[in-house]
Amino acid sequence: MGMAHGAAQGGGGRRRRGRRQGAINEINMTPFIDVVLVLLIVFMVAAPMMTVGVPLDLPQSKASPLNSDTKPVTLSIRQSGQIFLGEDELGDDSIIPKLTEASKSGFEERVFVRGDKRVDYGRVAQVMAIVTGGGFKKVALVTEPDQK
Repeated sequence: MGMAHGAAQGGGGRRRRGRRQGAINEINMTPFIDVVLVLLIVFMVAAPMMTVGVPLDLPQSKASPLNSDTKPVTLSIRQSGQIFLGEDELGDDSIIPKLTEASKSGFEERVFVRGDKRVDYGRVAQVMAIVTGGGFKKVALVTEPDQK
């Protein structure tokens, strides 16, 4: 009944001409959400491409993963026996100088050895002996989690 009375007086739900509309104080979140979703998709597509070093076929293991706060230095050994530090190929005599250069915490740096599952076990043992003989104490083998 109150609405019919106001409409009869000519108000009709319109605003008065004397008032000015204030600034809109709401943030439009739609463009922000669109940008965040696009970034999420870009990172989801790019993340698998950011593998460390040389692509290898790693052996599988049931060992639990190591929790590491810092990124370790990683040596990779291909099936042919070639050694890589990141993307750079190394000879046996340059392993220790390059590891020392790459390590931030000296001989206490964690060194991960990634060996292709088809590489000769003697070659992996030889590389690990070079690394530990050079003074590095924290040397570990890297495997993939068992899929079974």
